Amino acid sequence: MSDTIIAEREPSAKEIRLVIAASSAGTVFEWYDFFIYGTLATLIAQAFFPADNETLSILLVWAGFAVGFGFRPLGAILFGFLGDKLGRKYTFLVTVTLMGIATAGVGLVPSAETIGLAAPAIVLLFRILQGLALGGEYGGAAIYVAEHAPPEKRGLYTSYIQASVVGGFVLSILVVILCRALIPTEAFNEWGWRVPFLLSIALLGISLWMRMKLSESPVFKAMKEAGETAKNPFTESFTYPGNKKRIFVALFGVTGILTTIWYTAYFSSLSFLRGPMRLEEGLVEIIMLVTGLITMSFYVFVGKWSDKVGRKLPIVLGAGLTLLLLFPIYWGMGALANPGLRESAEAAPVVVSGEGCQYDAFADVQATTCGKLLQDLTSIGVPYDVSDPYGDARISIGREQPAIDMQDDSSRKASVQRSLEDAGYDFSRQTPPLLNILGICAALMALGGLAALAYGSVAAVLSEMFPPRIRYSSMSIPYHIGAGYLGGFLPLIAGYIVATSGDAFAGLWYTWVVVAFGLLVALWGLPNGPPRDFADEV
Repeated sequence: MSDTIIAEREPSAKEIRLVIAASSAGTVFEWYDFFIYGTLATLIAQAFFPADNETLSILLVWAGFAVGFGFRPLGAILFGFLGDKLGRKYTFLVTVTLMGIATAGVGLVPSAETIGLAAPAIVLLFRILQGLALGGEYGGAAIYVAEHAPPEKRGLYTSYIQASVVGGFVLSILVVILCRALIPTEAFNEWGWRVPFLLSIALLGISLWMRMKLSESPVFKAMKEAGETAKNPFTESFTYPGNKKRIFVALFGVTGILTTIWYTAYFSSLSFLRGPMRLEEGLVEIIMLVTGLITMSFYVFVGKWSDKVGRKLPIVLGAGLTLLLLFPIYWGMGALANPGLRESAEAAPVVVSGEGCQYDAFADVQATTCGKLLQDLTSIGVPYDVSDPYGDARISIGREQPAIDMQDDSSRKASVQRSLEDAGYDFSRQTPPLLNILGICAALMALGGLAALAYGSVAAVLSEMFPPRIRYSSMSIPYHIGAGYLGGFLPLIAGYIVATSGDAFAGLWYTWVVVAFGLLVALWGLPNGPPRDFADEV
């Protein structure tokens, strides 16, 4: 028996449906648990990461988000080892259980006002547990479906796993909308935001019930019966002939592309519309819910398409189109969401000058008066330019240079905002006309289409890239290093770039650079032609 092991009996259509349904449902619930943190970022900041610098508070939330992602590779190593040694089914039963318990735990942590620094420390501990669990989940679900699927339908069947990741995001938005509708605003802001976290216990129960009905992967059972399971899957992942190249390609040419496009399409757009564009939060959630539901179908279409044209074409096409369209899509979305902001910025541009005119987004208190001015503008969400880094701190709004008490921290920000309002800036929450809302939805669906091209066939291509005996480890390690660091740190890095530059679109450069490098790697390393099972050719 070889590394091209085939199951002795093809699963029936009923078994395939159960495999896809149970794996996808578990993936939806597990990603819901992970994404609910980002969906409720503003309220989590207030509860666990309070700071005088509002931007710092949000960045600390995204740092917590990144911490969870940072531990995904360790989870991939741990659960990849178990998945290749003990089996696919029982390993992802453990991961979904760990995720559900950790998520519910976040909902039970007292606020920083109650227990001080212990609150963010406990939250970060739960985020670490979530990251470990997620490191084992995706590889297990993707491989489990791939090893049940006939080769000619592997892209189609595994695409439901990718669609389920979007489903987790959509479910998190839906639950928040329902909770806001059922719980008064003041109560939701005070304690109601915890309810979506606690609901993960119910979701965990459903997921476990569905997954307990599954049998072990036929490929793994065949390997175990033949005595061909790996002795040390982690070590073999780096010693198996040709695997170092495959891991490099999987890391940068597959995962680096998909993860940065995905988070830019969903999380960055959510922050962009809520933050600098100032759309009504409820409206943003409804828009993200509707467009997310629609774009879930894109992943299935791309997965099915990849069964005919191969896995490389959709990934390369998605990356190339992202490089061309990313900035125009966001520019258009910004113009539709808050056209008044753009008009005000053009009619009355803001220029700040003065000695030590630098903004440290990670400082609770800025070192200079000019830095405090930049902090005020960043928290308000107004673009600015810095010039003449000498002399006393001052701000110009169009042709006017308003008189602002630079020494009084309590009144400075309010004075700056009043001066901006006098110059025509509108800081109220926006509800654009219906036509503009439809345009925003179209822009988000375009971003979702780019994400689907890059992501729809990924479970299939990663499963086909690596030998069955070390497949769980070999695909999980590069996937979760890429998703954990290149993607998981995206909100933090992009948010920092925006905060320090004063440009709401500047954070997109991070995505652009990662995707550009990934495209070169994909063109070089991904196999051409129709899909095929793993073979030892490098």
